[in-house]
This record gives sequence, C-alpha cells and structure tokens, in this order.
Amino acid sequence: MHNAVSALIARDRPVEREAFHSLWDALRDGRLRRGESAALLASLSTRTPDRATLTALLESLAERRPPAGGAFTGAVNIVGTGGGPPTLNLSTAAAFVAAAAGTPVVKSGSRAHTSRMGSVDLLQQLGVAPTSSHEETHETLGRFGLAFTGPHVYPAEIALLARSVLPLDFRPLGRFVNTFGPFLADVPADAQLTGVSDARLVTGVRQAAEHVSRRTGRTVWLCTNDPGADELLGFTPNLVRTYVDGAEDDFVLEPARFGCRPGALADLAPGADPVAGFRALLAGEGHPAAQDTVCLNAAALSVAARVTGDWHEAVRAARAAIGDGSALALVDRLRSRAAVAL
Repeated sequence: MHNAVSALIARDRPVEREAFHSLWDALRDGRLRRGESAALLASLSTRTPDRATLTALLESLAERRPPAGGAFTGAVNIVGTGGGPPTLNLSTAAAFVAAAAGTPVVKSGSRAHTSRMGSVDLLQQLGVAPTSSHEETHETLGRFGLAFTGPHVYPAEIALLARSVLPLDFRPLGRFVNTFGPFLADVPADAQLTGVSDARLVTGVRQAAEHVSRRTGRTVWLCTNDPGADELLGFTPNLVRTYVDGAEDDFVLEPARFGCRPGALADLAPGADPVAGFRALLAGEGHPAAQDTVCLNAAALSVAARVTGDWHEAVRAARAAIGDGSALALVDRLRSRAAVAL
C-alpha cells in the first residue's frame, strides 16, 4: 500500500506534500490499486486530516492544476459543501439574482451527492451549459456577468479517483471531495461564499478557507446556521466567518434587519418539479421565505465582492432583479448561449 495511504489510515504522523505528489503520480500512471483508492477516500471521508496533512493535500492538488489566468475583477463564487436539509437550489438561484443585480458571479458546483438535484443537474435541466475552459469562463463572464464552470476547474486527480474505484459507488466514499470541493476548484473570482451544513466539519473547512485565502488572496466567507443548511437562511441568524489574506473575523447576520420574513425549512423544499419551482422562485412566485433567502444570499455576494458595503441596498437590488424579471431573463439568455454553441 502506498505510504501516503498507510499514513492517512494510521493517523500517527502528518502526510507531507511530497508523499501526496508520489500518490498522485501513482494514480495518474495506473499504479494505484482499486483498494488503495477506496482506502484513501474512506480515510479522508471518515475523519478530516490534521491541519498539516490537509494543507499538504490542498497544496499538492493545487500545484497540479493548470493556471486559471487572472481573476475576473469583482467576481464572486457561491458554492456549498453539500449535505444538510433538502431545499431548492438556493445558491444557484442567488447566482442568477446577484448577476442580474450587477455583481459578476462565477459559480462552481457538482452533481447531486446527497440531494435530489445538484447545481449541475439543475443547469442541465434548465438548458444552461457550463463552461468547458478557463477562456470560455472569462468570455461568458464578460458577456453575461455570470458563468457556471465545468469540471475543468477541478484537479484531474478527482476524476481519476472516481474512476479508479469503479464499480464501487463514489458517492459514499467521496464525502471528503464533496465537502472540500469548494476549495479544490480554481475559479477566477476575488471572493467566495461557502455554506457548511455539518457542524462536525467546520474546523477542517475553516482551515481550508484560511489556507486558500492566504494562498490565492481570495476573500472567503463561511456561513453556518442552526438548521444546518449550506447557505445563508433568511429566517434565522447566520454566523459568517470571513477570511481576508488568511486572517479570520466573524459576524452574525440577522435577516430580520433587512426585511426578511419568518419562515421554516419546509418553505424551502424543492417540491415535485424542482425546475418549475426554481423558475417560479426567480419569477417572484416562490414562497416568501424562499425568496427572502435567495435575496439574502445574493446580497451577501454583492457585499463579499465589494460591489457595495450597504446590506440594505444589496437586498433591495436583489429584490428588484426578481421583481423586474431580469433574473429569470438571465436564465433564458444563458440558454440561448448554449443553443448557439450547439
């Protein structure tokens, strides 16, 4: 068994970057056996590695990715760690609303891991194609103010790991990948908003956020709340931890201060037809609590990206983007882009 896998299982010493480099080389060359790949994923997903090992792991993967090029000035990514209660695709809706309100948004995401429909699944149903290269991401951002990235933003080793465990199901083994995916993607954004659904994972995710913020200069916001959603909620206080150049600070976001109405998780449920429910939400026909939640997340994107420092103004702009139809119109504009590409 590869020494990096053995060390991860034993947890008796940190795993250094060079050991991970050797591991990824073995994976790329087909020298890592299925049992080793499965053991690697199971160990990472069972318990978050210690700080030194996690840092070495993130650095070893970042060094293997092709550069994304310069950041799209003022752009922000919204992506959660997955898990939590089933809801409408709130972060994807917030991306459309924030972009329609004037904040450039580049969103990474994945297919459903534990939920019924992940952001990639929803976009496919909507007819919105993700970008296939960093160049296309920059072009789409410049033209529409919004781009959804494809798998090219993730290290190739992630896909190799998924294939190397076949015919085993990657989903139960790949919990670590899903949780830390927001910090594995290389997107041209100045800021990132990430919700953490599982309180047991907060410590490791905080370490990842600090590392990425220090390494890339990206501002990272981590949000948590008592109901365990992986996005800000519009009817309960949210704790937001901010990372700027690796330095941590925090604040409590009280939705009622910005006119958000009372609600419950049941008000955010996806319903029988998630696509119809998503379009209704962007048309201003969703449940008030769901609409408030989307507007709060969209406002947070504007503030995190420093488009504005006024939360009241940001929430008003998000509500206006829904009320005047521009958020839903943006869906159809991006659908037209996909149709032209075909």
